[in-house]
Amino acid sequence: MADTLDVALRKGSAGTLILSMLEGRDRHGYEIARMIETQSKGVVKFHVASFYPLLYQLERKGLIKGRWVEKAGQRRRRYYKLTAAGRTTLAQQRSRWEQFIGAMSMMARLRAV
Repeated sequence: MADTLDVALRKGSAGTLILSMLEGRDRHGYEIARMIETQSKGVVKFHVASFYPLLYQLERKGLIKGRWVEKAGQRRRRYYKLTAAGRTTLAQQRSRWEQFIGAMSMMARLRAV
């Protein structure tokens, strides 16, 4: 049961995490994944096989927009930016997460009567 809940929480939060990493500036996929892993102190890690399909899904939904960038001496990378729809969705998801976390914190402090 705990594993099932853990997977569900990760799946439900992955899009929000990716959108939040793009809030400040454009980033390429590997950079986004590394930032999430670093900022979560290793608690949240993505496998390539699951991470890039998430990016593509967010792009299909119009929440992010990707563009290929070529720099001398580096391989071509796809940089993603947050769209207006992505900003709106991020704000909505943050609000829901804050409500959820607040409720869970309150419930965790309560004792059954």
